[in-house]
Amino acid sequence: MDKRVILSKVDHTLLRQEATWEGIKKLCDEGVYFGTASVCIPPSYVRQTAQYLAGRLPVCTVIGFPNGYSTTAVKVFETTDAVANGADEIDMVINIGWLRDKRYDDILSEIKAVKKACGDKLLKVIIETCLLTEEEKIEMCRIVSDSGADFIKTSTGFSKGGATLEDIRLFAAHVASHVRIKAAGGVQSFEDAEKLIEAGASRIGTSRLVRLM
Repeated sequence: MDKRVILSKVDHTLLRQEATWEGIKKLCDEGVYFGTASVCIPPSYVRQTAQYLAGRLPVCTVIGFPNGYSTTAVKVFETTDAVANGADEIDMVINIGWLRDKRYDDILSEIKAVKKACGDKLLKVIIETCLLTEEEKIEMCRIVSDSGADFIKTSTGFSKGGATLEDIRLFAAHVASHVRIKAAGGVQSFEDAEKLIEAGASRIGTSRLVRLM
């Protein structure tokens, strides 16, 4: 697979705690130059990033990140604020404690509420696969399929593991046809990315591939 095709599926990402405007500006320039799918940046930089890019590239940001245990009201406010500031795509983290407690209806309601706050913007739901059992992953495929969200996403990149081929194949086997798949966390090479895409991912969250180019 051509490297440019792979890069067109990449959310070029900078979410480290020490991220500065200088680093985010560089991320934007790289994203535009290499034709990535978006740049994924902290919420506090969304307005500045949207103004700087001026429509040249979609702006993605994160909600309830990285732990997911903010209240639904907080996640909805974060989303509303991000969209008002110019975000085109929202990556939200689920409440993993609720999943362990089998509060499936609460998780579904929360995702629906965040999706409503997104309006016509894309919503990706991060389920943090490295913390889940196979049964929990399959349950989240069902919930995300029923929620109206656009993507299911493997990982924040801030826990103990990232995307695996096994998880992408599991997603592909269990999500509804309208739900796309984002693989994020630990994507080290173009070879890794190509395998994940072939397994069913249509987005890749990473900053490494642009650095390799």
